[in-house]
Amino acid sequence: MLTLTDNAVQVIRDLSSSSLDAPDTTRIRISSQADGEGSLVLSVTEAPESTDQLIQAEGVQVYLDQQAAAILDDKSLDAAVNEQGGVAFLISEQRSGGHDDIEM
Repeated sequence: MLTLTDNAVQVIRDLSSSSLDAPDTTRIRISSQADGEGSLVLSVTEAPESTDQLIQAEGVQVYLDQQAAAILDDKSLDAAVNEQGGVAFLISEQRSGGHDDIEM
C-alpha cells in the first residue's frame, strides 16, 4: 500500500488549503492517464470516484484509481518545494530505490 512521507502530507495540506474552500480534510487523487503508459496525474479533489482506493495519513486523504493503486502498491510518496514555490512529488520504493518525479 502507498505510504506518505511527512513532507508529502504537509505539501498536500498546503495545496489543498490554497485550492479548496478550507476543507475539513485534505484530499488529493492520483489517477492513471488514458494512454496506458503508466503515467499518473495528481489533482486536488473534493470526493473520490466510486472505485477509488483510500489512503489516509495525518488528516490527509489520497484517493487512487485502480490502475494507480496497482502501480503504487509498494511505493512511497514524498514531496519537495523548490525556491520558486514549485511542487514536485517523488515516488520511490518503500524500502530502497530512486525517485520518479510527478510535477505539479
